[in-house]
Amino acid sequence: MRIMASSSLLLLGVALLESSHLFVVTAFVPSSSLLPAAATTHAARSAPAPTTTTHLNAIGLGPDEDEAAALASAAAGVATEVSPQEVVNSEEYRTSRLTRQDEIIDEWYASLLGSSDEPTHLGRISQEARRRILTLPELKRAPILPREDESWTPYQSNALPTSAILPAYGLEQYGLPMPRKNAETWRHFDVVGMIGTDYSGLIDDIGTDLVLDDDDDDDGTVVETYKAKMIERGVWIDDDSCTARLVYVDGRYCPALSKSTPDIRNLSSDDFATDDSSSSASASSSSPLREEIITCLNRLPDGFTDELAAEVPSGDTDHLTSLKSLSGPDHNVGEPISQFAINNQQGTACFAALNSVRAGAVALMDVAPGTDGGIDEPKPTLIINAQTSNMGCTAGAAATGVACHPRVLAIAGEGCSASLVQSYIDLDDDADDDGKEFKAKLNNGFTQVFVKGSANMTHAYLEETGGIVTSGVEHTDFDGDDASSDDVDPREVEAKRPALRNTHLETIDVHVTGDDGRYKAAIMGLGGNGRSRVALTASLLRPGSHASLNGFILAGGTQRTETKTNIHHIAQGTTSEQTQRNMVGGRATSSFRGRIRVEQSAQQTDSDQLSRTILLSDKSRVWTVPSLEIIADDVKCTHGATVSDLSEEELFYLRSRGVDRETARNMLMYAFVDEVGQAVPSSVRGDDDLDSSLKRRCIKRLQN
Repeated sequence: MRIMASSSLLLLGVALLESSHLFVVTAFVPSSSLLPAAATTHAARSAPAPTTTTHLNAIGLGPDEDEAAALASAAAGVATEVSPQEVVNSEEYRTSRLTRQDEIIDEWYASLLGSSDEPTHLGRISQEARRRILTLPELKRAPILPREDESWTPYQSNALPTSAILPAYGLEQYGLPMPRKNAETWRHFDVVGMIGTDYSGLIDDIGTDLVLDDDDDDDGTVVETYKAKMIERGVWIDDDSCTARLVYVDGRYCPALSKSTPDIRNLSSDDFATDDSSSSASASSSSPLREEIITCLNRLPDGFTDELAAEVPSGDTDHLTSLKSLSGPDHNVGEPISQFAINNQQGTACFAALNSVRAGAVALMDVAPGTDGGIDEPKPTLIINAQTSNMGCTAGAAATGVACHPRVLAIAGEGCSASLVQSYIDLDDDADDDGKEFKAKLNNGFTQVFVKGSANMTHAYLEETGGIVTSGVEHTDFDGDDASSDDVDPREVEAKRPALRNTHLETIDVHVTGDDGRYKAAIMGLGGNGRSRVALTASLLRPGSHASLNGFILAGGTQRTETKTNIHHIAQGTTSEQTQRNMVGGRATSSFRGRIRVEQSAQQTDSDQLSRTILLSDKSRVWTVPSLEIIADDVKCTHGATVSDLSEEELFYLRSRGVDRETARNMLMYAFVDEVGQAVPSSVRGDDDLDSSLKRRCIKRLQN
């Protein structure tokens, strides 16, 4: 019935056209150059000559005179000349999608990068990083592959021949993606607040060792004063209890407070001096760095170093070496500069490269094979990054902040057991300590960890800078007329807190490059900086490798915190487990995005992921997004997320046993944190009865 009805309508339409004395072209025949020879002959033989003048032309439905003439020539078998398509110069449109805010972001990044005339301290590492930043991606069309090609996939899109090729968002003016407010990876971070602060100030004498003055003051020598503050803050470990201790004050290595070994030491500009360097200190430099260390330092995250850190077995004889081709051709990520790839990145490549350009030193932990093999808890290597109120920057305007770029490279040799502890602390209690003027700080850290075969690496990361946030900002009692004139609005106090202008960024890039290598991390963010972002990637490249991630983020006041993790299962038979805990109070905003990707080559993967969040106030917010991307078909993976407040039933149980409400809340909150805290080495946790212990420090911040 439907076919008969459609035919009737068609006949009715033809009748109406005939009654209107309209002439229609019965067929459109393309130029002979666009058709095979047989098809051209057949079309020319069967198609009637079109009418060049019709009533359809008058209403815009028919061909114009030129088109009608071309059709007539084609019908008569006369070859017509096809005008070539206009070639679009894509470079003219490279920045066409830039908004004013995008331009401000790029200008802000340029102020941090500085000019090529400014000195750098990592030699060819810095030169290569600057080259990667400034080399714009080529605007070219993707090749159209035949179906028989092994790289052919139906999941592709190509721009029209007459369309301009535009770079992905963030790549308009640089070779690595810049932050964008609406980009997927930066969506929940305070990009506007970060770029609204000028961090272009430079640390005095960066790239040189910090020699502390031995003159006595009221509290003793400067060395003793700094050591006492580190003991008070619970980050100091005596020489007998640690393998090594590298201390950096305001980004400069401090030998007087450090304990180094031939394998665990600070790398200064002398270690990166080349033969053609003008530095006279190159002759006195220690033994040249082996090429493996240079290769590791040159690596960039987010796939911008395509070569895998280790060959991945595939089948009986093949090995995988390219990151962009994993699980190809249908499920590979592809080129890192593509929009599809950028949407799945953590956005850390530009800051990692910036770190390579501006870092003044590198903390090297190069553990020899077999060191402390089989020991469950070896003595830790402690790396302390301490900062003063002005971050050692005495020049520039008061409103100009300063950037610091700590760099750590840890290599665990085959069969060894190693422990790495990173601590970030404040040396000054308040903004006017010792008369120093406070400067806003950008901490742009980059930590690289490589774990070889049968090695066991534990990694603790403690961030406690920025002081303590203001409590009570979630209350609205100060909005009404009932508020006393003597009362101080906590929101006003928090808004004036200097550390609210600070930004803490950390990129942690982990590669397990040997069979049965194990990496265990405990990441704890307890600081009071206005913005904090930690991005960790763990790549499991060999069979039997394992990664365990434990994280805790505490946010309060008006903080904005973000944690991003990416566990990348590439080799067969790899395992991972992740526990992320967040506690958000006040008017703070926190986000967690945990991604687990299982490649086609990673069969028999076992992975677990769980995110738990407690909201301490009605004004706090959290985004928690655990995600799985599974391409293999023989895996065991789970993930989940919970968001809640403190259990009233548990509070009632404790209060019914004589525990007051505040103590009961503290007990429940620390029990929530303690699971992650137990993953920190005991020498770092300290004695629970001391105020400097990790437990007491956590409780102090939780009570706030």
